[in-house]
Formats: sequence, structure tokens, C-alpha cells
Amino acid sequence: MKRFTALLLLCLLMITTGCTETVPKSESSTPAGVEFTDALNHTIRVTDSERVVVASGSFAQTWLLAGGKLAGTTDDSFKDDLDLPEDVTNVGSLHSPNLESILALNPSLVILSTDISGHTDLADQLNAAHIPTAYFSVEVFGDYLNMLKICTEITGRDDLYEKNGLDVQKQVQEIIARTAGKSSPKVLFLRTGAGKVAARNSDTMAGAMLKDMGCVNIADSETGLLDNLSMEVIIQEDPDFIFATTMGDSEEKAKKALQDTLLSNPAWASLSAVKNGRYVTLPKELFHQKPNNRWAEAYEQLWEILYGDQ
Repeated sequence: MKRFTALLLLCLLMITTGCTETVPKSESSTPAGVEFTDALNHTIRVTDSERVVVASGSFAQTWLLAGGKLAGTTDDSFKDDLDLPEDVTNVGSLHSPNLESILALNPSLVILSTDISGHTDLADQLNAAHIPTAYFSVEVFGDYLNMLKICTEITGRDDLYEKNGLDVQKQVQEIIARTAGKSSPKVLFLRTGAGKVAARNSDTMAGAMLKDMGCVNIADSETGLLDNLSMEVIIQEDPDFIFATTMGDSEEKAKKALQDTLLSNPAWASLSAVKNGRYVTLPKELFHQKPNNRWAEAYEQLWEILYGDQ
């Protein structure tokens, strides 16, 4: 009887072992509840990452880089060549997401920007609908790294935080380190859109990158340039480099505004930066839109422009 019982237990063990299968972890599965603090200092708890709406092309790319899936996003995401699946829903424009379109998707999480009024206006309605809503603000590389960290915690993809975050951080740090002992070029940074050209200081994304690269932005001290783009002040400061980047949907209108405001002024040609071929138009996708996993590429471009000939 004892031998029979032992054989029976052995057979049951073999059957159980043979039927056991390791189920791979879903790339978009969420650990049993992820809790974090967003840019508005709200505590957010996410338990499902399958139905996520992201109301920004830049943020949508960050979510995808974290291994997430999109249920819906704004129209700029479809223009940014993110290679989105056909079942992703357009929930309106970047600056005015459509609340009804978002609610119709029954999202498990909505990601919005603190820097767009059309996003912050949705907070009360989304909270009333008991939809987890996270706000982010990304202006410098550290902000991107923080957002990516939170997103990869939600998706459970630590490997993608390493690849698209920490590896990029290492590259950025190595590029910045190369500027040690270099001269500090004086720069003017301009952002131009349809009908408007404005100087930007080091508080902006590209301005902060230029500061990281050892540059002295004349708009940091000549703060009047932020409100009044004075050619007299620019001539007086005579920057070593002038950088410009465009914004908005029309590249042609942005360049026309720059031509009408500054380039057509006879004094423009007298500036040292212009005479020395150091007036540079920076690509919008790296210096106006958020570079995300291409941040090191943006820093490398600045290095080549500023110090490559040295």
C-alpha cells in the first residue's frame, strides 16, 4: 500500500511538472498598481496600461518609448511620423483635445501637459469621471528622464528606461564634459513662428541646452529682448553665434517672419555671427519639439557647431 501511494504521488508530480508553463510577461502589463506624483503634485495610481490616451505627440512618443500602447492621441502625433497603428483614435488638436472623444475611449490613464491651458482645463471633468489623469512638464532632459521613468514603471519595462533614458543620459553627460576648458561663446537664441520672432533665454529647452554647452545667452542679462527684439541691443551685444528655430505648422510663414523682422534689416549683415557664418537654423524636431531619445543627438549637433572647428 505504501509503495502504491508513493508511485501515485510520483505520477501526479510528473504530470503537474509536465503541464507547468512559464507565461511571458506582457510588454504592456502594469504591475499591481503603480503610484507616483505628477507635475501638479497630484498622487496618481494606475492599475491598467492597456487603454491610455496621450494628448501630445511628444508625450505619445515617450509613452511608446516606454513600451506602452496608445488608445488615442492628438492630431500632432499623426503628423510626427510615429508609425501609429490604425486603431489609434484621434482625440483632437494638441491645444484643444476633445473631452468627448477621450471619454468615449474609456481610458485607464490620460496623460496631459501642464504647459497647455487646453489640457489643464480638462482636469475637473476627467477627475469627475474617475479617470486617472497625469500631468507632466518636459522642458529639459531631466524632465524627460523623470517622465520616462514613471512611464516604464507603469509598463513594467525597466529595460526601456535603461535603453531610452540612462544610456542617452550617459551620452549627454559625455558631450557636456567635452566643453570643459573651452571658451564661453556669447549667443542669441531666436524662436520664430507665423508673424512673430522672439528671443529666448536659458529657461527654455534649447536655451538650457546652450547653457549646458558653456554658452552665455545675451537674453539672460538683456531681459528686455524677451519682450522687445531690439536690433540696437543685438548690435551692442554682438553675439558670437545666432541660433534660430521655427515653430508652428507653416515653416514658410515662420521663415518669412524672421526675414521681415531681422534678416532684411541692413544692420543684420554687420553682426559678427553673420559675417563669420555663425547664424544657424536649428532643426525644429530637435530644438523646439522634445528630442526624447534623440537628446544626445541634439547636444552633439550643438557641439559640432560651437566647437567642431576647434
